[in-house]
Amino acid sequence: MNRINKNERVGAIIKILTENPKKIYNLNYFCEIFDCAKSTLSEDIDIVKDIFEKFKLGEIETVTGAAGGVLYKPNMTKEQFKDFCTELCKKINNSERIIPGGYIYMNDLIYSADVSFNIGRALGSFFQDVDFDYIVTIETKGIPIALMTARVLNKPLVVVRKEGRLTEGTAIHMNYVTGSSKRIQTMYLAKRSIARDSKVIFIDDFMKAGGTAKGIIDLMKEFEAEVVGVGILMVTKEPEEKLIDNYHSLIVLEEIDSSSGEIIVKPSI
Repeated sequence: MNRINKNERVGAIIKILTENPKKIYNLNYFCEIFDCAKSTLSEDIDIVKDIFEKFKLGEIETVTGAAGGVLYKPNMTKEQFKDFCTELCKKINNSERIIPGGYIYMNDLIYSADVSFNIGRALGSFFQDVDFDYIVTIETKGIPIALMTARVLNKPLVVVRKEGRLTEGTAIHMNYVTGSSKRIQTMYLAKRSIARDSKVIFIDDFMKAGGTAKGIIDLMKEFEAEVVGVGILMVTKEPEEKLIDNYHSLIVLEEIDSSSGEIIVKPSI
């Protein structure tokens, strides 16, 4: 292979790190690829750091110690977070989205790869420094944004089902009461999905009173696992007191007025 110049090394480092967020690469890995000294590579890493800081592309972090190296965190800045949530609210604040029964049509946003990826980035910003093992969601609309959150945090996704699947083997099922309608629902999760003593983060698209999130927390206890974080795309303003206390959200639904065709939804910060 011909000698690799600085620009080529910097470009390759950026591609490798951004395609594998939260994965630590030690300097020896890059030294072997580029056939260069650690001192040369350290200079390249500094250039990459400056680029990402200048253009607000996330964070390049160096980790010291024997197991150390360099990793990429696809964080949003507070300004980027607020701008994205504000723009998302503008897209939602449309009377044509109101569905009979007081619901909001969101499929075009949730199933948009671009929008859902940025939702994942925004939700992932809350948990970049949290130690956990899995992202957990419940089918179906929560899956795209949970998958994108799992992508930016580089963790496996586990999907809790609303019906048992023979193809997933023996499952644990649990009944829970929805916080809003007070109806009894059932959720299922294959026994082999989560290892004992794991820590998980629950991601979902919508929360009103928090019944589903509370059900997930109780279900995880059956696996001897702990929910260490909850991230929600949209929460309702009412009821003010939810069944869970600690959660993060992107936007708050304050009101849906079917008669006037008005949707009032605002960024959570």
